[in-house]
Amino acid sequence: METTFSPVLTVCGIDELPGQSDRKVTHVLSIVDPELPELEAFGGYGAHHRTTLRFHDIIAAVPNRVMPRPDHVEAILRFGNDFLERADKQASSHVLVHCHMGVSRSTAAMLALMAQANPDEPGESLFARLVAIRPQAWPNSQMIGFADEQLGRGSDLTTALRRHYGRQIKSRPEFTEWMTSLGREAELKMAMLG
Repeated sequence: METTFSPVLTVCGIDELPGQSDRKVTHVLSIVDPELPELEAFGGYGAHHRTTLRFHDIIAAVPNRVMPRPDHVEAILRFGNDFLERADKQASSHVLVHCHMGVSRSTAAMLALMAQANPDEPGESLFARLVAIRPQAWPNSQMIGFADEQLGRGSDLTTALRRHYGRQIKSRPEFTEWMTSLGREAELKMAMLG
């Protein structure tokens, strides 16, 4: 009897990485600030494939900061293609995506990977699954926009992101103050359009 290939998907922050070491992670997408040194937490992991990307969690240009760019999302989607090609469909696979806090860059990357692997699944459904994986998800809007375009989703992901932001603000009102302090007012305005 053939089983459906269904990898374990995890999103976390840097502080949570040591707690994931015994979970048989097979593939890691690590998204960190450019100035951050190599993370030691992975020394406790078993054999795994890892891709590291370095850019800041911003949505507008800031001096001496690296904005998310289309090529970063292309690298995320290459990671997804590599995973789908390398993964042993008969064995368990576990994809871990992390950034500093496990809230923005990593959740945007995970959403892009889920959309890539499930091209016919609507954005709304993908965001519902993302929240089940990481309830505090606030995906970086720049990254979602690039993924939407590169995957040919016709604004489906961006439209669903606006509604997702609106739901997050209702369930987590502290996000309004947090995103304002981070200069992410444009994303708060997106929530109002959702």
